[in-house]
Amino acid sequence: MPTLPTRIPMLTVALFFCSTFAGGAAWTTAGTVPLIESNNSFPHSPASESNTGPYHAQGEMAGEVTATSVLLQSRLTAISGPELDAESDIPGQSGSAYFEIDVDPNFPNPQRTEWMTAVKDNDFIIRSQVTNLQPGTRYFYRLVFGPNRDNLQSGTVCRFKTLPGAADQQQVRFCMGSCMNYHAFMSGVANGGGPITATDEDKRLGYPAFVAMQSLNPDFFIGTGDIVYYDHPAKSAATSLPELHRKWHEQFRLPRLIQFFAQTPGYWSKDDHDFRFNDADMRANKLPDAATGIQLFRQQMPIHPLHDKQSPTYRTHRINADLQLWFVEGRDFRSANRDPDGPEKTIWGNDQKQWLMTTLKQSDATWKIIITPTPMVGPDSGRKKDNHTNIGGFRHEAQQFFDWVQSESLTNVLSFCGDRHWQYHSIHPQGMEEFCCGALNDENSIRGSRPGSGNSTDPEGLIRQPYVYSEPTGGFLYVTVSRNSAGLAQLTIEHRDDHGKILNTVIRTNNNKAQPDPRPNESAM
Repeated sequence: MPTLPTRIPMLTVALFFCSTFAGGAAWTTAGTVPLIESNNSFPHSPASESNTGPYHAQGEMAGEVTATSVLLQSRLTAISGPELDAESDIPGQSGSAYFEIDVDPNFPNPQRTEWMTAVKDNDFIIRSQVTNLQPGTRYFYRLVFGPNRDNLQSGTVCRFKTLPGAADQQQVRFCMGSCMNYHAFMSGVANGGGPITATDEDKRLGYPAFVAMQSLNPDFFIGTGDIVYYDHPAKSAATSLPELHRKWHEQFRLPRLIQFFAQTPGYWSKDDHDFRFNDADMRANKLPDAATGIQLFRQQMPIHPLHDKQSPTYRTHRINADLQLWFVEGRDFRSANRDPDGPEKTIWGNDQKQWLMTTLKQSDATWKIIITPTPMVGPDSGRKKDNHTNIGGFRHEAQQFFDWVQSESLTNVLSFCGDRHWQYHSIHPQGMEEFCCGALNDENSIRGSRPGSGNSTDPEGLIRQPYVYSEPTGGFLYVTVSRNSAGLAQLTIEHRDDHGKILNTVIRTNNNKAQPDPRPNESAM
């Protein structure tokens, strides 16, 4: 193999090696390691895959993009996909790999990460944290991989764009989705009364919503929980590690997901179904246990480097001059759901709560959006005790937070939530607005709860709900942050169905209250 140049380029990467000892796998870190400039004559093997692998059947993805950094991820596999093997899985395979990165899709002067090894202890996932990138810049990357360092091939060219940063008013667009129920989609059995629309082609390629979102060319995607469903179908709920892994493999081998995430970086949060099971807290004596659920989500989703088992999954990202996002963790620190509600009962835990309030006060972003896996405003079903809206659940903590926002005179603080399988825009009596993205696929959508309903968390109808969809449908939120013709910061929030049809639009300008778009929508109000 030709000797690679040793000049240290602008980019750097945090690289993590795995070594095996008698008790299992031990991670060691090489710290921040310089990327190496690739020699253009480096002899990659042809792109056609051999019969022995490894392959990369789940494609590549970028995660946690900032103005100057990104996590790049892939998984080496024993089969090429997208078809599953006889065990209904995409098994992994060991191998060697690195990523190449360039600002040109033809890679005339690529930089590359150091070598990584795919190992069983990490489900054969490889992940690199690339730093020292330039803000607001489009980068292209590809996986270079093989069974060893002497037999390599290049993967598909993928892309991501770094965030503009706090001083830049550059327009930003993103999509947000939740509740991707694979079993309901594939089986044709609705999970709550929504329409059954998946065709044979859809089941082969994946959820139609990813086609609709890709056509919008968003800068990033937010997956706000229930990315997989460990407990569906109930009769064969996943409890062992191979079964839990299989849920991720079957989901992310679908071609529409691979194509979407090849060009759209993601930010991820977990909820109950991709943690343990429905409405799971930390204390239930049932498999999978809480520790497994926490670590497995960190393993599968590019939120932190693979070696990092400790950094909290709550975090904030400053997107541009007008937008900052907060991703709150709703499972790792919560009290038992059945504990009596009151000052000591919490979803967030004291550390996260203080972090949230401190960073919100520090922010000078025009729009401050809390990305929460579960709702804070609702309304929700009156029978649950799992979230901040539920009577006997965690309502006291939510009320404390609303009181605090009001006492601090914070403006433009919004809640964007997943979990609830219907789309809505609700306004709490104290002014907090919430936009729910609903379920991503039709088969997982439901009619939902309305203000004033006797079996909801708002039987007195105190919550205003300018929009709730008229009929169940899969879909997502599409959000644009821009400057209007007058130079004012503008936030546009659209509810769309899973084929991209606009169902509802809200436009906000600076500190003005929500302004419904003059175009008609399909509100059931």
